[in-house]
Amino acid sequence: MTIIQNNVVINRAVADVYSFLADLNNHEQLMPENIYNWTSTADEARFTIKNMAKLALRISLRTENKEIICVPSEEAPFEIKLAWRLEEQGAETRATFVIEAQLNMMMKMMASGPLQKLVDHQVQRLKETLG
Repeated sequence: MTIIQNNVVINRAVADVYSFLADLNNHEQLMPENIYNWTSTADEARFTIKNMAKLALRISLRTENKEIICVPSEEAPFEIKLAWRLEEQGAETRATFVIEAQLNMMMKMMASGPLQKLVDHQVQRLKETLG
């Protein structure tokens, strides 16, 4: 299992960050430019990653003010789980974005870099969006 993650501290209450992340409609604001054909509801999102794949994700678990887990709702190129984990730190919130992917050696070489860039981009955009 390949685990890719990054975190950021946001100057907002954990409930605010959780409520933003718990609705997949908001996740489009966190996506990089190479994501297009975005459609979403509060529980599901579909999009295309330029030159890579189409993905359909659904929220499989919401633990209030703690964690949101997304998994593919349709067949994906590899087994993957995306999780936002939140920790209250006084008036601030530490948000950690974790991607767990089952990658063979060839896929790991090809996908690790883009997945790390995605994680880094999303945590940075979350901080910019929520201040």
